[in-house]
Amino acid sequence: MAVSDEYRAYLEDQFDEFGPIQIRRMFRGLGIYRESVMFALVARDTVFLRTDARNRPAFEERGMPAFTYQHKNNKAPVAMPYSEIPGDVLEDPSELALWARDAFDAALRAKQAKAK
Repeated sequence: MAVSDEYRAYLEDQFDEFGPIQIRRMFRGLGIYRESVMFALVARDTVFLRTDARNRPAFEERGMPAFTYQHKNNKAPVAMPYSEIPGDVLEDPSELALWARDAFDAALRAKQAKAK
């Protein structure tokens, strides 16, 4: 199911404190970018932030699951380096800005590692 226009507008408002973002359609969801770097994705009206070894523990402490999908060639679900954002964080633009910054930093680290 595609992400609703209402939810997209809500996300633009919530991420306002984090700074300028771009939201682009991808597959049946959305990618959220800053400076052309994707740091979040939205699937089924659920936001997932980019994670790595530095910020993943915060998600795990809150019991937030990783984003997974079923690829047609794999029997098991495929996990992606994104974790669901806690609802209370999404509702608090100031707290969301902090988590988004950590996710953006994780995305930058991944981009730098890939370039090497």
